[in-house]
Amino acid sequence: MSNNIFSVKGVDSGYGQSQVIHDLNLDVEKKEIVAVMGRNGMGKTTLFKTLMGVIQSTRGSITVDGKKLDGLDSYQRVQNGLAYVPQGRMIFSHMTVVENIQTGLPSSAQGVVPEELYALFPVLFDMRTRKGGNLSGGQQQQLAIARALATNPKVLLLDEPTEGIQPSIIKDIAKSLKEIRDLRDLTIVVSEQVLSFTLDIADRFFVIDKGKFVYEDRRANVDEKTISRYLSV
Repeated sequence: MSNNIFSVKGVDSGYGQSQVIHDLNLDVEKKEIVAVMGRNGMGKTTLFKTLMGVIQSTRGSITVDGKKLDGLDSYQRVQNGLAYVPQGRMIFSHMTVVENIQTGLPSSAQGVVPEELYALFPVLFDMRTRKGGNLSGGQQQQLAIARALATNPKVLLLDEPTEGIQPSIIKDIAKSLKEIRDLRDLTIVVSEQVLSFTLDIADRFFVIDKGKFVYEDRRANVDEKTISRYLSV
């Protein structure tokens, strides 16, 4: 029996008449961390927006834990176990750290932020009454991840999480993601251009080029030179 919790089969998508994603297939196992690498403009963000329902696919199927997500709105996909941290983080800058996290909580939580989220990101506890806009880039990224985790997802999508963040914080985020995976049996799919970050966390690697996967391998066999060649301009 398959252990895949997240499955993408033959997905096409794009904008209007312009097709960006071409017949993409991806199967991810429970607790696996998968990296989708590629240069800007190769389709990473379009793929993630399609998976999340921000853009609807024109063909193919997307399932989480056996439930089909095709045609569902983004909030319905969240209800079915998919969470998304978009490129640029998209936190609410005028709201406090606590209020930002509360936007992700199910109604059953009654606004109470789980202590484990603060345990994973202690800086957020220290800054819980601060406005999101007053946090550094790295702190905002941690806040965006915490907000996504508040929905209790089965699969977490992270789009370019290291963008604009200093190297020391990138290491902290890598450590936190591995802790979260183990703590929550979480599956993570991350799009990224920073190879050192993905080598630190990923179990499997895919390279996307012009909307298609052109390379795939497990961490133990990964060919850094080949991936680097696709990442260089």
